[in-house]
Amino acid sequence: MDNPDRPRPLGLELPTGTDPVSIRKRIEAMEHLLERSLVVPGARFPIGLDTIVGFVPVVGDIITAALAGYIVWEAKNLGLPRWKLWRMVGNIAIDSTVGSVPLIGDAFDVVYRSNTKNLRIVKKHLDKHHPHTQVIEG
Repeated sequence: MDNPDRPRPLGLELPTGTDPVSIRKRIEAMEHLLERSLVVPGARFPIGLDTIVGFVPVVGDIITAALAGYIVWEAKNLGLPRWKLWRMVGNIAIDSTVGSVPLIGDAFDVVYRSNTKNLRIVKKHLDKHHPHTQVIEG
């Protein structure tokens, strides 16, 4: 039984199961962390770790590509077809390649959200093959 007094890191409680609902929640949490976890003061658009860590030349892009690879790994566990997985890897490759160019890449990271694109691919698959995982967002 879960202990309600147990501290939760950053107030998050992510499911650890291998069922589609648990995997969907973990993928959504990772996408949120990488793409929309912070709001720039004075601006209305959110950014995430992908943009912030991307400011560190080379190493930042390697780290964010590895974190984005987690979403692909979870998608593989869901049984997405190989062509969808390759499409997801392509989105990460575009983000990492252009993102590695100084200054231009940093601006590109703000507008090209590969993890959001990959989440959309996963959600479409889940909505078709596992409709019980759908969440009504309000």
